[in-house]
Amino acid sequence: MKSEEIKALFFQFEAAAAEIEGVECWSARELQYLLGYSKWENFEKVIQKAKDACKNAGEEVIYHFPDVRKTIRMPKGAEKEIEDILLTRYACYLVAQNGDSRKEEISFAQNYFAVQTRRAELVEQRLLEYERVKAREKLSQTEKQLSGILYERGVDSKGFAIIRSKGDQALFRLNTQTLKRKMGVPESRPVADFLPTISIKAKDLAAEMTGLNVQNKDLKGQSKIEKEHIDNNTAVRDMLTKRGIVPENLLPAEDVKKLQRKLDGDEKKVLKATKKKK
Repeated sequence: MKSEEIKALFFQFEAAAAEIEGVECWSARELQYLLGYSKWENFEKVIQKAKDACKNAGEEVIYHFPDVRKTIRMPKGAEKEIEDILLTRYACYLVAQNGDSRKEEISFAQNYFAVQTRRAELVEQRLLEYERVKAREKLSQTEKQLSGILYERGVDSKGFAIIRSKGDQALFRLNTQTLKRKMGVPESRPVADFLPTISIKAKDLAAEMTGLNVQNKDLKGQSKIEKEHIDNNTAVRDMLTKRGIVPENLLPAEDVKKLQRKLDGDEKKVLKATKKKK
């Protein structure tokens, strides 16, 4: 396929896209011709295969392939309503994958939507990574605040470390050393740097509860505060396990420090590229 043809198809696919209720989509009737199908009946068969693929992937077919009505112009100024289907970008990708690959338009669409879908996946992945980094930062802030509250109530840094460890044991049903071995965490690193986001947020919630209750109940001394922290972590664990989430059985996540460096590196690349464009 020549460069001019690729550019023309790219423009046609971009121009055919519309945004409805915040979702980017294409009309199946328009996509039919863009993909080189002259008969709607033949294109419907491709759409049905795409729907089956969507269902097998565990996605909601009705979300990606909603039925609509479309008004078309007839000769002498008359109008006629016909059936149409709105296709999300993911639906278009599946349609292209199930089309006749001998058609140049199908070959183009397979690559066009694959790249665009992959881009969306990358954005989603980066958002998840960003959320985890921010959750870890929030936990550090919460624990720093809690440490300050406990210091005023007779608990030094060594005592705080013990209280935090007891809390982890209540949340994960494993002591810190055992949990580290199970997750493959280096001895010198905190467990929280390798926890999945939900576990980080669970620790953060329990620590927030302890800080609040220590002040509201006016607790003083290591033993009373330790019991409070254990109780709060147990309560958070109970909430998770009732929903089928067992904290110690969740897979470890990538080192949060590596993630932070990766996100920082991506940001520098974007800034560098932006400066070049100016």
